Amino acid sequence: MKNAAACRIEADPLPTQARKPCEKFGLCLVKAQHRAGDYSMLPIDEWRARGRMIETRDGRVWAMDTGPAPGIPVVLLHGFPTSSWDFAAVIDKLAGRRVITFDFLGFGLSDKPPEYGYSLFEQADVTLAVLRAFGVERAHVWGHDMGTSVLTELCARRERESLPFDLESIVLMNGSVHIELAHLTFGQRALRSPFAKIFARLNTSRTFKAQMRGVFGRQPPEEALDGMWALIAREDGPARFPAAIRYVDERSRFRRRWIGALEKLDIPALVAWGKLDPVAIVPIAEQLAREIPRGRLVLWDDLGHYPHVEDPTRVASTVSAFWDSLL
Repeated sequence: MKNAAACRIEADPLPTQARKPCEKFGLCLVKAQHRAGDYSMLPIDEWRARGRMIETRDGRVWAMDTGPAPGIPVVLLHGFPTSSWDFAAVIDKLAGRRVITFDFLGFGLSDKPPEYGYSLFEQADVTLAVLRAFGVERAHVWGHDMGTSVLTELCARRERESLPFDLESIVLMNGSVHIELAHLTFGQRALRSPFAKIFARLNTSRTFKAQMRGVFGRQPPEEALDGMWALIAREDGPARFPAAIRYVDERSRFRRRWIGALEKLDIPALVAWGKLDPVAIVPIAEQLAREIPRGRLVLWDDLGHYPHVEDPTRVASTVSAFWDSLL
């Protein structure tokens, strides 16, 4: 099923008076106004203390369950090559909500096993293991970057009636779900080349920061990039990059499974996108919003590939307004 109409609104973001007429249509384009960014990042030691390790078949997963119990929990899925710490500032602005997040195996504070397959299917299994450990029976799920493809696998399992929790809504943010439209970075291409292991070993804090600065719309402070690298570097993390990047190939191989699930999705969906993203470019967002029957599209004009790091206040407000509109 394809969306047949679009409603274009100038708003900041999804205000009540603008939201109602837009819900008559499948696709809602919202151009958020510019505001000053908020780059406060929680120190990693404090972040680690908020969570705990969960045992899975393939390794220990760091996970966090925070906020009040009432209401539908929110599950956050991070991207490659960083970690759930990317969401730290956003979580603090989702007051009144139960929020669950974790680091996929191979990332952040979780184990980084050398023999793990790093498939999106396996990471979906990790997601379910975390939700089981926290007793989650229904949830809103928000994915960024690689996390968007893990989320599409959850949608595919839901379509096949094999998802063990009720998926209430989804948020897809700056992920190359349509890999055929993506503009991969030099680093991503190098990690898929015959020289992948050499390139991975040559990664340093300096080279990482240089590559990351190219995908931000608003440049973060040095300490944010330092924290990202520290979480990547622990337990020989860069050595896992050549295996972990294989998820890009899965996006092509299992395209019909995952895009097909989105085309049949019968729950609310928000496609929220930093317009200045040079990798997961805007046409991907527009295509997703057309494909998803109940999809809405929000474009942030001045943000790049990491909207939740670049302006967590505005991003949290936009996504919270979407969830509130479902009540």
